[in-house]
Amino acid sequence: MTALSPPPPPPPPQGGTLALMTLALSLGTFMQVLDTSIANVSIPAIAGDLGASPTQGAWVITSFAVSNAIMLPLTGWLARQMGEVKLFVSATTLFTVASWACGLAPNLPMLIAFRVCQGAVAGPMIPLSQSLLLANYPDNKKGMALALWSMTVVVAPIFGPIMGGWITDNISWPWIFYINIPVGMFSTFVTWQILRRRETPIVRRPIDAVGLALLAIGVGSLQILLDKGNDLGWFSSSFIVTLAAISVAALSFFIVWELTEKHPVVDLHLFLNRNFTVGAIAVSLGYMTFFGNVVIFPLWLQTQMNYTATWAGLAAAPIGVLSVVFSPFVGRILHRVDLRLLATFSFLVFAGVSFWTSNFNTSVSYFQLFMPRFIQGVGVAFFFIPLASMSLSGLRADQFASAAGLSNFLRILAGSFGTSLSITLWQRRSILHYSQLVEHVSAFNMISVRALEHLKLLGLATSSALLLLSRLITQQAVMIATDELFWLSGVIFLALIVVVWFARPPFSVAGKSGGEH
Repeated sequence: MTALSPPPPPPPPQGGTLALMTLALSLGTFMQVLDTSIANVSIPAIAGDLGASPTQGAWVITSFAVSNAIMLPLTGWLARQMGEVKLFVSATTLFTVASWACGLAPNLPMLIAFRVCQGAVAGPMIPLSQSLLLANYPDNKKGMALALWSMTVVVAPIFGPIMGGWITDNISWPWIFYINIPVGMFSTFVTWQILRRRETPIVRRPIDAVGLALLAIGVGSLQILLDKGNDLGWFSSSFIVTLAAISVAALSFFIVWELTEKHPVVDLHLFLNRNFTVGAIAVSLGYMTFFGNVVIFPLWLQTQMNYTATWAGLAAAPIGVLSVVFSPFVGRILHRVDLRLLATFSFLVFAGVSFWTSNFNTSVSYFQLFMPRFIQGVGVAFFFIPLASMSLSGLRADQFASAAGLSNFLRILAGSFGTSLSITLWQRRSILHYSQLVEHVSAFNMISVRALEHLKLLGLATSSALLLLSRLITQQAVMIATDELFWLSGVIFLALIVVVWFARPPFSVAGKSGGEH
């Protein structure tokens, strides 16, 4: 192992330079997180324009998610090989080029190939933006650095579908990729100009080819399983069963291999740090539950409440308002308040909003939808920042990239679990409640008889009246299932309060600044 020590770094960025660096790194993160959700609402337009079915078009999302999930935990290893600054700049540059190529793709196979490349180079961008911010902020302002970083992670997924829908409807779908080009060029240029002389030490290590192969096979299979499981009927599909077997086998061997390998591609020994483990578990399970709700909420509004995609997005968007307002405040008090108290407050807000939302009915107004999401923004501000700080507390600065990569990998993978599990549970509970409600519709049930008679008096034929009654029953069944899902979310958020208190102070995220690792 050969260590190449760089020359002494210049003084840390200050004032306007620090603000410009923060903007450049944050925009890089915002662009990458935005791309995970902006294409979702554009799939029908993309598939139609490229002569493919919507099911085939869904691989535009899956291909990005799989390659991104594989590369995320490799961030620490790649950063040691190249240096964090060079890796971030290279990844952002390649991401920008891949975005341009996606917009120019002449057919679906080419678009999927470019999305694989885009997802792969995007992997290190989020954890490195977090690591570089922490490394170049003074110790007493690292909380503010985490606050600024978390705002981009929170706001981008919320505004992604809104922007994607508007761009697709008013311009054309390639522009959901082209908008990355000026942002990526700015982020790359500014980051390199400010941080090129503050590069982290480069440590050459042998390539752990076995670990890398096991990671790619295991995580790739798991991500495809989560993305396609609900559409294919989960374990009634031989394809899903095969993916599950491959994933379990590959990841089991991967864990054993990495724990015994001299130069592992992923540093699993980070889990020996108690606070990292608690923080990673809490943020992953919390994000899984939160993101499951983020997915179900607009689906319910669009499929049952006759909301357009834009209005469903506007109903979900208020969650970003107070999170942006309160994040700087949380950053300022981070080093003065027990992080477990801040995280507890977050989970209490999440639980309260979930229980509040679980009392909705089919006559709920937009204002009633708006208020819980608006207030939940406070919980979001107190969620990401304390738990990110907790997971990095007690680690050396040269471990930040590895820890951030592994933590973000677990969070994003948990988000995939949350999406798949929530949709499956929501659909199955809706079917169950529909069958239970339909049992009461008969010639011997006076309520259903009166309802049919009332519909006939309005001028509907018997067949039309029955169809409308069936639709009303479906709407009510889905409403009950939605309420149940939010109630379950509230219980999970309360349970996570217990998890947080397994962490132990002190929670300082100090390390050494800049390249002095």
